[in-house]
Amino acid sequence: MDPFTATLLVICGLALFGLPIGLSMISGSVLYLYLRGQDMGLVAERLLNSMFTGYVILAVPLFILAAELMNSGSMTDRLLKFCNAFVGRFRGGLAQVNVVQSVIFSGMSGSAIADAAGSGRIIAEMMTRDGRYTRSFAAALTASSAVIGPIIPPSIPMVLYALVSNASIGYLFLAGILPGLLMALALMVLVVIQSRRHNFPVEAPVPLRELPRVTLDAFPALMMPIVLLGGIYSGVMPPTEAAAVAAAYALLISAVLYRSISLGQLYRALTSGARSSAAIGMLIAGALVFNYVVTAENIPQTLSSYLAGWNLTPLQFLILVNIVLLIVGAMLEGTAILLIIVPVFIPTATALGIDPVHFGVVAVVNIMIGLITPPYGLLIFIMQSITGAPLRHIIRDLLPFIAALVLALVVITAFPDLVLWLPRQFGYAG
Repeated sequence: MDPFTATLLVICGLALFGLPIGLSMISGSVLYLYLRGQDMGLVAERLLNSMFTGYVILAVPLFILAAELMNSGSMTDRLLKFCNAFVGRFRGGLAQVNVVQSVIFSGMSGSAIADAAGSGRIIAEMMTRDGRYTRSFAAALTASSAVIGPIIPPSIPMVLYALVSNASIGYLFLAGILPGLLMALALMVLVVIQSRRHNFPVEAPVPLRELPRVTLDAFPALMMPIVLLGGIYSGVMPPTEAAAVAAAYALLISAVLYRSISLGQLYRALTSGARSSAAIGMLIAGALVFNYVVTAENIPQTLSSYLAGWNLTPLQFLILVNIVLLIVGAMLEGTAILLIIVPVFIPTATALGIDPVHFGVVAVVNIMIGLITPPYGLLIFIMQSITGAPLRHIIRDLLPFIAALVLALVVITAFPDLVLWLPRQFGYAG
């Protein structure tokens, strides 16, 4: 059997038997080197060299820790009150609050799962209280709005894309702002339509005299994205250091200003962040090792040559990538797609003159939509466990939101200037 085929079979087989995909990729790569008669120590060398020289990887656990600290303190509650004060008064107001809070939290955590499990859990419970919204609708909307989190900066998936593409993290962060807002707008328009169709409830409006107090109460938390992004784009700190500042700021606000986090909560935030970081770190390690196998087999160049024979235009190629990633995203974990499958397309995208920042945003949006795409969208199962709604009902209510997000993806794909406008205002030459 061909060594590469045997490697793929071993990786798939071990993963199906429950071994973490990162360890499965490392095991398959060891087998590949053995069958090729190469030194199996290359696995350790490749892993250590990539991990120790990948300074950008440090941003991942730090952004995860920042999200855990926010959810442990009272920052989440204060921000939800702020959102409710401004958009909760309209029909379907709590549903609109769900989307707006995701936009605000996206500037803090960089993780869709952290947003859904933290602020998403709270807003879903608020929506289903007293039967105002069905559990399945609350779960579907919360899962859909959570995918905005990694599009608007900071973004853990964009950090990982920068790792495999050498694109600028700062420009990737900037490029995600307008697409993220477009996705939020698509969801909010759909909520307006469904609010009228299903006669969703109207929340009691917050008195105007209360707005300054609510805003002031949430102001320190609202300043976090400004501190984070202002530090990056002013040149004060690179993205990795900005991730450390985000975690320190979240701890400072929660512990000193709000006084809402105990030592026990801090310990749980640290251990939970460590577990999440270890899981992602193992996946990154496995992907870095497996990428050596992919490179040794000349897969990216072979695919590039094969697609060159199709004479695709840049737009046709992006449509093809969208289709592939949407299908694969319904079956595989997003980080694995970003680290294994996306790099295979990068040489072809470069040869066609597609801007790497635009391509990165398109890829990340695809992968995020995959988190809510049946049958294996991870956010579907997270929200099902939180709300207890039947899975088939959540999927039924998810379909319109998936359609709205795919429509936003079409616009993002077809109009690269929409994505690149903001980075160009900050000096990007692409």
